[in-house]
Amino acid sequence: MSDWLEATFAQHRPRAIAALTRIFRDIDAAEEAFADACVKALTTWTNDGAPRDPMAWLLTTARNAGLDRLRKSKRQAEILSRHTEEFQPVPAETPDPNEMRDDVLRLLFICCHPELDRRDQIAIALRVVVGLSVEEIASGFLVKPKTMEQRITRAKKKIASSPVAFKTPSPAERGTRLGEVSLMIYLMFSEGWSTSAGPEQMRLPLCEEAIRLARLLVALFPAMGEQVALLALLLLQHSRRGARLDTTGRLVALDDQDRSLWIRAEIAEATALLQKAERIGHRGVYVIQAAIAAAHARASSPAETDWALIESHYAALYALQPTPVVRLNQIAAQAKLYGPHHALQTMEELADDLSNYRWFHAMRGGLLQETGDHKTAIAAFETVLTLYPTTPECIAVKDKIAASEKELRSL
Repeated sequence: MSDWLEATFAQHRPRAIAALTRIFRDIDAAEEAFADACVKALTTWTNDGAPRDPMAWLLTTARNAGLDRLRKSKRQAEILSRHTEEFQPVPAETPDPNEMRDDVLRLLFICCHPELDRRDQIAIALRVVVGLSVEEIASGFLVKPKTMEQRITRAKKKIASSPVAFKTPSPAERGTRLGEVSLMIYLMFSEGWSTSAGPEQMRLPLCEEAIRLARLLVALFPAMGEQVALLALLLLQHSRRGARLDTTGRLVALDDQDRSLWIRAEIAEATALLQKAERIGHRGVYVIQAAIAAAHARASSPAETDWALIESHYAALYALQPTPVVRLNQIAAQAKLYGPHHALQTMEELADDLSNYRWFHAMRGGLLQETGDHKTAIAAFETVLTLYPTTPECIAVKDKIAASEKELRSL
């Protein structure tokens, strides 16, 4: 397939699949119809050139191909009986942009079906909205393709059995459900950026697809600050990907990263997006997190980092999202302002809540090293090793243990 055809299909897939899902009330039927349209386009467009409106051509061709499939399949009675009046061949016409926006939003809501666990929500969004293959998704989650195919199939069946899955949500429901979609995208990126466990620290394809979905949300809702800020946040994080691991695969702490490897074009785009989000006026969790990431991005060296500003951002974030993890990050910023002893004393309030959170023990170990308490630091780092760190994290922790052991031997 030529690059321009592949790019065109990828560009129009989310809106086409969304519209076809509304028409057929069936995700599999929508995917099959779109695939049929793409196959036909391979021949027609290659010979005759692309139509004036590729989206209208694909949608009309897919709709009619889907109708032909349904008439020949065992699903005919079930689906056609409910929607016979809708299933008449139609000429190509320019899709209504507002209707298309609602279709994509509905499809994203379907992927965030409340009966699916978060990983299945992410997997089905990658398959249905983005169009990744089962093999690509399985690779991203480090599972076998057959396992991932079974998970996606089960998720689709659960969605199909819900009487409300394909209904357009009310305006009141949209706010809540849009938050669920944003959270799904955020968690998709987070899983790619710092994997839960395993040999890899990053799974960049997951990050890239999360950014792609975030861009789609911004295209749908350009005047909603939180969606704009979410894209800014992901771009700011992603801009540092080339500096997170050294040439041997070891994890590099933020203060030790080569900042010349940070991608300035992505930082500039994200900064402009954050400024737009702030002008819109809503100051939610993604706006604040993006502001924190931007403060790091603006610093040309660790010494120039504005830790007072970052700490104030974390205080604002904690007011909106009072979780132990947010509080831990605020204390990490306070450590830069008031020293390790203050931070160690303050973080004791979180010891019970974060006893199984490896980053709590990793941070505690690092602060203990700064105070010279290497014996207790080693114990903290050894706790990290019991909490299933990734392989690069494990190597970094063992390096810290070796450094403390060396300091103890020198006493």
